[in-house]
Amino acid sequence: MVKMSKNPLISVVMPVYNSEKYIGEAIESVLQQSFRNFEFIIVDDASTDTGTKIIKKYAHKDKRIKILYNKKNLGIAETRNKGILKAKGKYIATQDSDDISTPNRFETQFKYLEKNPKVGVVGSYIKIFSKDKKSTSIRKYPEKDKDLRKIIFFVCPIAQPTSMIRREVFEKVGLYDKKYPPAEDLDLWFRIGTEYELANIPKVLLRYRESLFSATNSKTRLMEKLSLKIRFKNWKNPKYHFSPKAFLYNSLHLLSLFLIPSKIKILLFQKIRDKKNV
Repeated sequence: MVKMSKNPLISVVMPVYNSEKYIGEAIESVLQQSFRNFEFIIVDDASTDTGTKIIKKYAHKDKRIKILYNKKNLGIAETRNKGILKAKGKYIATQDSDDISTPNRFETQFKYLEKNPKVGVVGSYIKIFSKDKKSTSIRKYPEKDKDLRKIIFFVCPIAQPTSMIRREVFEKVGLYDKKYPPAEDLDLWFRIGTEYELANIPKVLLRYRESLFSATNSKTRLMEKLSLKIRFKNWKNPKYHFSPKAFLYNSLHLLSLFLIPSKIKILLFQKIRDKKNV
């Protein structure tokens, strides 16, 4: 039986909702990390499947796992916040219940943040695979803060599922805003960037499970609306440069909400992201 350190350096926070099919694989990827000094906070958002039983079995074997339960479904932002508020680590690593962290992910990100005290959040490249694991691709993100600030008005600069954040960051800029799911990560990156630098490690540190059209049209549309709202909210932020090109892009994006179907825009968005090396 693996015991939890009294003073973990990393707190891993995993929100869970009806993830019985993939939860075991996600948990295994955390427990098999080369970096061992962490606590693993799993927050069950009122799941109705058998995933809770699977989590309990792992918790019985590894005392680093702590399970929290929501009495009612709160959604991703509030559920993640609940885990963060219980965290004791110097750094908080995000882990989603259907993704797979590479064995050296935590060690690599921990060393990076230790060497770069100005960085508030660090992400990485991600390897995207379909649900049937038949197709894969690698999504790359710029590494340096100056480059991430250039693209933040166009695309999300850091992949939420692979982020590691200093715990002190939340004390300065606040937690995830429950008004913005499913774009709550973009809002947080903007706020972190007002106090710290942003960064990515140019290595694949996470395998991300994705289906191109898995999101419903309504959720895709909501994400677009909220992303635009967040970007326009920050257009006067002195820490960023809202260029004429960014204004044109976001204005056209706003117009597209009424003219272009969501599935087509997903394909167009992927092409824009690829051109920006993201």
